[in-house]
Amino acid sequence: MEPNERMSRTTILVLGATGYVGGRLVPRLLQAGYRVRAASRSTQKLKSRNWASDPNVELCSVDVTNVASLQKAAEGCHAVYYLVHSMDPTTKDFAETDRLAAHNMVQVAEQVGLERIIYLSGLGEDDADLSEHLKSRTEVARILTTGGVPVTVLRAAMIIGSGSASFEILRYLVDRLPVMITPKWLSTPCQPIAIRNVLNYLLGCLQHPETTGQTYDIGGHDILTYRELMEIYSDEAGLGRRWIIPIPFFTPKLSSYWINLVTPVSASIARPLAEGLRNPVVCAESRILDIIPQELLSTRDAIRLALDNILGQNVESHWTDAGFLPPVETRYPGDPDWAGGTIFKDHRLIEVEGSVEDLWHAIVRIGGQTGWYYGDWLWALRGLLDKLFGGVGSHRGRRHPERVYPGDALDFWRVLNVDAPQRLRLLAEMKVPGLAVLEFNITPLENGRLELAQTAWFAPRGLSGLLYWYAVAPLHDLIFNGMLRGIAKASHHPIIKGPVRMD
Repeated sequence: MEPNERMSRTTILVLGATGYVGGRLVPRLLQAGYRVRAASRSTQKLKSRNWASDPNVELCSVDVTNVASLQKAAEGCHAVYYLVHSMDPTTKDFAETDRLAAHNMVQVAEQVGLERIIYLSGLGEDDADLSEHLKSRTEVARILTTGGVPVTVLRAAMIIGSGSASFEILRYLVDRLPVMITPKWLSTPCQPIAIRNVLNYLLGCLQHPETTGQTYDIGGHDILTYRELMEIYSDEAGLGRRWIIPIPFFTPKLSSYWINLVTPVSASIARPLAEGLRNPVVCAESRILDIIPQELLSTRDAIRLALDNILGQNVESHWTDAGFLPPVETRYPGDPDWAGGTIFKDHRLIEVEGSVEDLWHAIVRIGGQTGWYYGDWLWALRGLLDKLFGGVGSHRGRRHPERVYPGDALDFWRVLNVDAPQRLRLLAEMKVPGLAVLEFNITPLENGRLELAQTAWFAPRGLSGLLYWYAVAPLHDLIFNGMLRGIAKASHHPIIKGPVRMD
C-alpha cells in the first residue's frame, strides 16, 4: 500500500468540528479520502451538519477539560486537528480554560499514541505588550509542544471569510457607520488570509509529513492597516467613502463596547479581539509556500468572495456556530435544571386551516430579516438594551433565512431543537435573570385544521428573576398574540380560532 493511500484510510480527529474553521475543514478532509471523527461539546449541533451522515464520519461528544472524555475521543486516531478555543460568553477565564485543555491534550496524545497534532494559532510577537487573546494562543502552542507527540503550528492573523468573527466586525462597522471615530490601532499593520487558504494549509499539513513538528506563519500577500481594510471593504460593498477619524484616547476597552453595540459580536468576544488589534500581526517567514503551494487570494478578492457568499446565502459556517449547546433534556421544564423552584409558563393556541408545510415554513423563517411577525421595534429595543448590558443583542441575525439547525444563533436566541415539521424550541441567550425557553408546536386536527401552540417557560433566578417576569408578563398578550397572528398570516392560512391563552 502506498503511503498516501495508507494515510487516507486513517481516522483524523477534529476537535472543534462545529466551530468556524472546523465546520469547513471536516468536509474537505472527507473529500480528500480521510475518515473523520468530528468532535464537539454538542452532538445535537454535529448531527445538524450536512456532512454528519457521511459514512466516513463518526460523531463524538467531547469536553476537552475532561481527560477521560478527551481520551475516548482520541483513541484509535492517527492525528488531531486542535481547533478549540474557550473565548465565548459562557467562559469566565478563557486563558485558564485553554491552558487546562492544552495540558489535557498533551497527556492524552501520549496515552493513546497519536502521531501528530495540528494546531491553528495566532500571529504576534511574544512580548509583554501582546494582548491576552494572542498571548493565550501562543501559550497553548507552547504547552502542546512540551509533550512527546510532534505538533505542527500554523500562525494566522485575521481570517477573511463569510461568517468569521473578524470579518463580521469589519462588515458591520463599515456598513453601519459612514463616519467612524476610531482608536489609533487603525494604523496597525496586519496580514489577512482568506479562509480557503487557511483550509488548504491545514489539509496540506496532513498530506506533507515534512511539516511535522514545525511552526509556520500563514498569511496572504497583502500587508495592510485596518484602515486600509475598511476602505477596501467599503469599495467592494459599494458603500462609498467612509470618514474615519482616529483619536488617541480610544482604548481597547472602549473599542470593545463600541464593537459590541454596533456589531453582532458580544462584549466578551469583542474585547479580547479589540485588544489584539493593537499588536502588529505580520508573517515573519513564508516557508510553507514552498511545501504547500497554492494561489493566495488578495484581500480584495477574499472580501469580494465573502460578500458574494453572504448575498448568495451560502455561508458554510459562522462564528456563532461555536460554543456549548446545552443538552435538550436538561433544558426542558420538569427536568433537573428546572426543578426546585418556581416555573412560569405562558401557553397560547391558535387554530388555522391549511397545510402543515406552509405553517412550518413560516415558523422556521422567524427572526433575522423576517423579524418576529409582530412588534419588531419592541424586539429591537430589547436587543439594544441587551447590548448595553453586555449581551449578544439581536444583531446576530441568522445564518440562513429559511433553514434552522440545532445550535444555530437566531438573533438573541439559540436553536435547541428542530423536529420538522412539528416543533421548534429556542433557548434565550439575552441577558435575563433566569432560564427562558420559547417553543412552537404544530398539531394536525380534523377537517384540515391545524393547532399552533406557542409556549414560553421561564425559571427565574432569585428576586430579580421574579421581578423580571412580572414586569414583562403584561406585554405577552400584545406580543405573543400578535406573533401567532403574524405567523398565520405569513403562512397564508385563515385563522379559525384564537389566539387564546391556556392557563
